[in-house]
Amino acid sequence: MVRVGPPSSPPGTVARQCGRRSPAERSLDDLGRENVYAYGIPAVQDGVGKRGLVDELRRFSQAAVVWAAGGAGSDAATAEARELAGGVRTVVLVEGSSDQVAIEALATRHGRDLGAEGVAVVPLGGAMSIGRFLDVCGPPGLGLPLAGLCDIGEEGHFRRHLERVGLGSDLTRAGLETLGFQVCVADLEDELIRALGAEGVQQVIEAQGEMRPFRTFQGQPAQRERPVEHQLRRFMGTHSGRKALYAQALIAHLDLKHVPRPLERLLTHV
Repeated sequence: MVRVGPPSSPPGTVARQCGRRSPAERSLDDLGRENVYAYGIPAVQDGVGKRGLVDELRRFSQAAVVWAAGGAGSDAATAEARELAGGVRTVVLVEGSSDQVAIEALATRHGRDLGAEGVAVVPLGGAMSIGRFLDVCGPPGLGLPLAGLCDIGEEGHFRRHLERVGLGSDLTRAGLETLGFQVCVADLEDELIRALGAEGVQQVIEAQGEMRPFRTFQGQPAQRERPVEHQLRRFMGTHSGRKALYAQALIAHLDLKHVPRPLERLLTHV
């Protein structure tokens, strides 16, 4: 059975045990535990050098999100992000933590460690924040190589802000993809459901011990007449953390010959 949840030690634990926390980490407390977990990057076990790279990438991601948020701690976070940017090869901007989980899990299945490669997958906390993160990580700020993933409903929003910061003009879907920004139709959950099929997804739900809640959900008046694919997609968004749970579990069951096109192209790009 595949289980997913917060890391055993939230970001900053080691530093706190030593009596030290960076201004960026202190400011992250205000973002809530769920966002802190979202920006954590699993520790690498095969060498101090790689662990150091991954830790620096985690610190960069934390500093970038505080910088983008502005307010208390943003000046210190800006300085920290600038200091650490030299170790970042690419920043992948995604809408939420479930997108981050899916991309990192798929990379692992392909034998890759994005953190050790210098690839920072940064959840925006919502597509409307893309402009602020482009200002931080893109040409107006750090000038780092960028890639990303968005839902089809947010494609225009991403396109406008990419054009605003000078990363193209009159961008088409093909133009976005060339830049490294892939579009899910309609979202990540829809992509994974179509890749595994409704029956395959229900097998994963059964493995998670959630078939009974899913059947109860299917019986709700608003769901009874809807296609099972729609029911599955809505079910994954009913509880906090469930999207990330199923992003991990569905990727674990995915046939690598049938990876959704946006995810495959994104990993190829980075």
